[in-house]
Amino acid sequence: MEPPQTQPPPKIVVLRWGHRPRDYRVTTHVALTARALGAEGIIVSDVQDENIRKSVDKIVKRWGGPFFIEMGTPWKKAVEDWRAQGGLVVHLTVYGRNLTPEVLGEIKARGKPIMVIVGSQKVPVSFFSEKISDFNVAVGNQPHSEISSLAVFLDRYFEGKELEKQFEGGELRIIPQHRGKKIVKIRP
Repeated sequence: MEPPQTQPPPKIVVLRWGHRPRDYRVTTHVALTARALGAEGIIVSDVQDENIRKSVDKIVKRWGGPFFIEMGTPWKKAVEDWRAQGGLVVHLTVYGRNLTPEVLGEIKARGKPIMVIVGSQKVPVSFFSEKISDFNVAVGNQPHSEISSLAVFLDRYFEGKELEKQFEGGELRIIPQHRGKKIVKIRP
C-alpha cells in the first residue's frame, strides 16, 4: 500500500491596502514577513512606491525566493480578479472571528488559494462584506500591528513548517548557531 499523497498547501498572496508614503518601513516589513513566513507574493494596492519594490527585490536577490511584488493594482480589482479565479479572501481585522483551530480549519477545508488582506489604516466597511471577504479573522481582539497579525496567521496556517522553507537563488544563507552569527555566500 502506497503512503497517502500530501497536497502542497494552496498558495498565499498578501494584499496590502492603504499604504501611505509615511508607511514605507511598515509596508516593507509586511512584505518581508510575508516572504519569510511562506507567502508567494504581495500586492501593494492602489499606489506605486519604488522604494518598497527596491527593498523587496534586494532581499529576494540576496536571500532567495521566489517572491513577487506587484504594485498599483486597485484593491477592488485585485480582490475581484482573485475571487474570479476561485481564490479565497481572508481579511485580517481586530473585529473578526478569532483565529481558533476551528476557524483555521474552515479556511483550510476550502483548499483554495488565499489572499490575505492587511490594512494600514481604517478600512472601508465593504471589506467586511461577503462580496469582498470570505473570512474576517482576528488575531486577538486588541489593537496591534498588521505585521504581527500576518505573522501569527501565516505561522498558524503553515503549522510552523514555513520556518523550514528553503529559498532558491539567493546569494546568502544563514547557518543557525547557538552563539554568534554565521552567514555563507552561496553565489556571487
